[in-house]
Amino acid sequence: MDGSTNSLDDVSAGSSAEYPDRVSVMEGRLQLQENEITLLKSSLADALRRLRLHDQLIPLLKQQLIAVNPAAARVLNQVFCSDGFSSSRKLSSSSALDGTRHPATRVRRNSEKLAKDPQEKTKKRLDKKAASSANLLTRSPSLESRTKDLIASAGSPGSRRGTQGQSIKMFIRGRPITMYVPSNIQNYDDLRMEPPVEKLELDWVYGYRGRDCRANLYLLASGEAVYFIACVVVLYHINNRTQRHYSKHTDCVRCLTIHPDKVRVASGQTAGVDKDGKPLQPYVHIWDSSTLITLQQIGLGTFERGVGSVAFSFADSGAFLCVIDDSNEHMLSVWDCAKGTKHAEVKSTNEAVFTVEFNPNDSTNIITCGKSHVYFWTLSAGSLTKKQGIFGKYKKPKFIQCFVFSLTGDVLTGDSEGNILTWGKSPGDVKTLGKGAKETFQIMRQTRAHDGSVFTLCMLQGGALLSGGGKDRKIIRWSADLAPERECEIPEKFGAVRCIADVDGEELLVGTTRNAILRGTFSDGFVAIVQGHVDEMWGLATHPSQDVFLTCGHDRLVCVWNTEEHKLDWCTTLEEYGLCADFCPNGAVVSVGLSTGRWLVLDLQTKDIVSDYTDGNEQLSVMRYSTDGSFLAVGSHDNFIYIYNVTESGRRYSRYGKCNGHSSFITHLDWSKDGKYIMSNSGDYEILYWDIAGGCKLLRNRYESKDREWASYTCVLGFHVMGVWLEGSDGTDINALCRSHNERMVAVADDFCKVHLFQYPCPKPKAPNHSYEGHGSHVTNVRFTHCDSHVLSMGGKDTCILQWRVKRGGTGDSGGDRLHSSSSTSTSSPEP
Repeated sequence: MDGSTNSLDDVSAGSSAEYPDRVSVMEGRLQLQENEITLLKSSLADALRRLRLHDQLIPLLKQQLIAVNPAAARVLNQVFCSDGFSSSRKLSSSSALDGTRHPATRVRRNSEKLAKDPQEKTKKRLDKKAASSANLLTRSPSLESRTKDLIASAGSPGSRRGTQGQSIKMFIRGRPITMYVPSNIQNYDDLRMEPPVEKLELDWVYGYRGRDCRANLYLLASGEAVYFIACVVVLYHINNRTQRHYSKHTDCVRCLTIHPDKVRVASGQTAGVDKDGKPLQPYVHIWDSSTLITLQQIGLGTFERGVGSVAFSFADSGAFLCVIDDSNEHMLSVWDCAKGTKHAEVKSTNEAVFTVEFNPNDSTNIITCGKSHVYFWTLSAGSLTKKQGIFGKYKKPKFIQCFVFSLTGDVLTGDSEGNILTWGKSPGDVKTLGKGAKETFQIMRQTRAHDGSVFTLCMLQGGALLSGGGKDRKIIRWSADLAPERECEIPEKFGAVRCIADVDGEELLVGTTRNAILRGTFSDGFVAIVQGHVDEMWGLATHPSQDVFLTCGHDRLVCVWNTEEHKLDWCTTLEEYGLCADFCPNGAVVSVGLSTGRWLVLDLQTKDIVSDYTDGNEQLSVMRYSTDGSFLAVGSHDNFIYIYNVTESGRRYSRYGKCNGHSSFITHLDWSKDGKYIMSNSGDYEILYWDIAGGCKLLRNRYESKDREWASYTCVLGFHVMGVWLEGSDGTDINALCRSHNERMVAVADDFCKVHLFQYPCPKPKAPNHSYEGHGSHVTNVRFTHCDSHVLSMGGKDTCILQWRVKRGGTGDSGGDRLHSSSSTSTSSPEP
């Protein structure tokens, strides 16, 4: 097991890009076909539901019309005959004049009996139903709408006029979704959409990318630790506990290095793709860490897939920058930092390359290492030549993970076998190679260091060496002649040692493979100053009255964070991974939905599980308490919403009912302010309403819910948030949204790594908004804190949590500026 873990670490560290293959293409096509089948099923279910609704409404509408205006009976019967209804329905409708009420099923049976040819009549009715289903998908007016128009045209005293009967249709993947206009909107067309006066500013970044990156933790002269996660380079002052952010990258940052002056920084990013799936161009930014101003952009249009490693030269005070990209040939290039021009370029190897460095004493010598190789490069007259390190009698390791230069000029490498190898120049072997034999680079000494890989080496001022192990999680201090002096082991929950940064010769910063940064000494041990998730996150909930929020994800961690102190309060590990969560309104407990249909209730103070239930055997997607905390709704991928009575301050639950009516999995739901109704969305873009107080009944007439007030608004489909959808959206482009508690803003998490801020309500298409970058993966969830002072957003694969400060209006922005839709904002890095 340990060996496999070590191998996995090696592979994850070495893989620089994911290459598409035929299997992934076929999986994509299969997913598209499954989506189309789901859409067809949902369209059919919707059509049949509406047909049943029409059959139920017709007798009641006829009775109401005839009772108010008997003269309309003849016109009404003509309309029904034209729609394929039998003459017997005329008889049954006329009998309504006598006050007799006939159920719809009874009328249908009578009409079948009176038909001259039952088989022919049945065939006509089936044809008409098929035509009705087709009409629903081609935006033709429904029978219910025509009946309403007829009532209005008959001039009845109770006719609906103006905007009360208005409905708006939006289309997602060709499917029409009807939104009913609330009564308080007199003229929908006159609504004017503007972006909110509030804006967002990046306040804090939770997490660190140590899982699959190396050499990405340094200490600046300012006392700030510099590292990255997602698209943000973080500058964290280790004593003042403050953060600044460089956020000029457009996709995930992959590598980092600091200039010899310890002020300038170079950071490289991956290529990424735009919203249409087209690849973007990677590059390297050289920027000033004191002002956060970009000084130079290197290699735009030159690198492929991404930038894997960067290094400044030292002997000439950082005049050059060496870059290795993630192409198949792992191109090695040298750039003039001042001019931003390419000085030399060469193909390095088809194998993975982990790191590159200049010789600190000679800028014409460059070393790279990676899978089964160490290359010694010489830069001369704008060209690069290489010599391969010779392992000779020593076992060739699978990976050379890292290297440093000793004070004597030797090269020390750490490998996957747990050894530190000392390399040096040897004169050419004339006897073997003949005259003209050139010098070679060979292993001079092998030192056994760790049980498992040596992930990092760090040279200290006096010549001492630090090494960090993978499998054994040890940090070992070595003397200049590689004699072990001290060692310590970091706790297992933080993972292996990924990189080490020297603070003052005694105190260290340690980055780990479980995305934590530790601070400490050999004597006192190490404590975490930065922590984060290590796998995809989906569950996010904010406390109803405190500056606290909870996250959960595929790493099976449930983490509770403090937004004011910017730290992790506590964390626990579950048996399955969590996907959704919600705090009870009293703030004492929180419920967490898991991937197996199981859900837990945790006590915030004791961290204990106080309740444990299971609903179905599919993953849960949403947990939501009613406003008074008396009910809990559990949305599942089995298409049901389970309703529970909540007692004993959220510690006891009993099944109240089940909402059955969705034709696909539940995605979002919200409670009404009175706690009696639920609005829900599903994976096939349905919007349904439920009467919970009346026994979890589906409200067939969605028109009656148009004026209902909702305690929260997280459903991505609804009249009040229709404007957040871009034209041509496929239904999965928006993963989550959240209305602020003051009901003035809507924060949106999309599938293109962006967070948006809209005004609320925003019921018109192409609503203008403020757009913010920072995530390097699809944004899975977004929430406002209890007082609307901050917005929290979670990336999926980037394992990053971003905390945004809400800046109130009155910042001096002109109205014209606010009309710019989706204006990308980078709040932390000023433009040059």
